Amino acid sequence: MYLTSVLPTEAHMGVQKRITTVMSTKGQVILPKAIRELRQWAAGTQLIVENTADGVLLKLAPIFPETELKDVVGALQYSGPALSVEAMDAAIASEAKRRARD
Repeated sequence: MYLTSVLPTEAHMGVQKRITTVMSTKGQVILPKAIRELRQWAAGTQLIVENTADGVLLKLAPIFPETELKDVVGALQYSGPALSVEAMDAAIASEAKRRARD
């Protein structure tokens, strides 16, 4: 039995094959297709770029800015009598029809 047969393989150690890319003269870096597909990052995807001790980290930018509960509570206040679910559904349908006409 050879020593290498009892040592863990790279796959078992969580080591991945390294993929390289090149930076252009404009500072642009192309992310390899395999990574873009794995992350489902299409053209136009906004990323956050962070400088870390180990290198540069790319993360998907949030769709909406961070908010606190106090900033959004009561944003859609309604003053008036309580409406039934049916009345709310009718109002939504009416607005949808109005927007479809415009």
